[in-house]
Amino acid sequence: MNELQQLDMSGFTTDSNLSSATHTASHLDDLRLKLKSDSPKTQLQALQDIIQADEVGLALLMEFLLERRAAVPSFVEGTAYQALYAANSPKATDFLQTHFPTGIVPLRSERNLDYSELQKLLAQQELEAADRLTLEKLCELAGPAAAQRKWVYFTEVGSLPITDLHTINSLWLVHSEGKFGFSVQREIWLSVGKDWDKLWPKIGWKAANNWTRYPQGFTWNLSAPRGHLPLSNQLRGVRVMAALLAHPAWLSAPTAK
Repeated sequence: MNELQQLDMSGFTTDSNLSSATHTASHLDDLRLKLKSDSPKTQLQALQDIIQADEVGLALLMEFLLERRAAVPSFVEGTAYQALYAANSPKATDFLQTHFPTGIVPLRSERNLDYSELQKLLAQQELEAADRLTLEKLCELAGPAAAQRKWVYFTEVGSLPITDLHTINSLWLVHSEGKFGFSVQREIWLSVGKDWDKLWPKIGWKAANNWTRYPQGFTWNLSAPRGHLPLSNQLRGVRVMAALLAHPAWLSAPTAK
C-alpha cells in the first residue's frame, strides 16, 4: 500500500454541513482536476477554495503534496504547505512532520549551513525576520570577515556558492507565490535593460527619487511589488546588487512557475 492509499480521507470529516458546495464529492473532484492544470493561476484559485473547505480541504492538500513530492517545488506547493503549516490541526502537523520535516524545498548547502529557520520564517510569512536572516546567511557564506561586519562587499559576492544561492532563492520563490527572490529581481533588472533608475521604483525600493526608508517603509507581505524582497538592506547599492544579479547561479536557477 502506497502513502496516498494510507492517507485516510474519512478521518478528516467535520461536524459542518458536508452537503455544502465546498464539500460535495463532485466539487472536490473538480478542484482536484484544477490542481492538475498547467496554469499556476488556476491551481492557486483551486487551492484557495480547498483551504476554505475545513478539514476535508486539509486532506486534499495532503494528497496534493504527496502526489507532487518528487517534482521541483513551485509556489503552488508552497501555498499548500503554508496552509497546512498554519492550520490548527494535529493531523496536519503530524503529516508535515512525517513527510516534510524540513519543508518542501531541499535545504542544500555547500558550506553546511542550516536553512531550516529561514524555511520556517517564510512558511509563517514572517518576511521581515526572514529578510534579516537571509542577510545573515549571505554574510556567513561570504566568510568570517563578512559575518563579523554584517555586510557583504561586492568583491565577495562571486564566492557565494551556487547551491546555497539556489536554496535561499527557492525558499523565497516557493513561499511568496513566485513574487520574491533574487532570480525575480534579476528578471526585472534584465527587463528594464539593467537600468538601475528604472529597477528601484519598479520593485518599490525608491519612490519620487527618495529611497524607501528601512524598515518601516517596506512592505513585509505579499501585497508588495514583485521583486520587493529579499531586501537584505545592505545589498541596496549598485555594485553589490550588480554582482549579485550577475552571479552565475541565476543561469541555472529555477524560475517561478
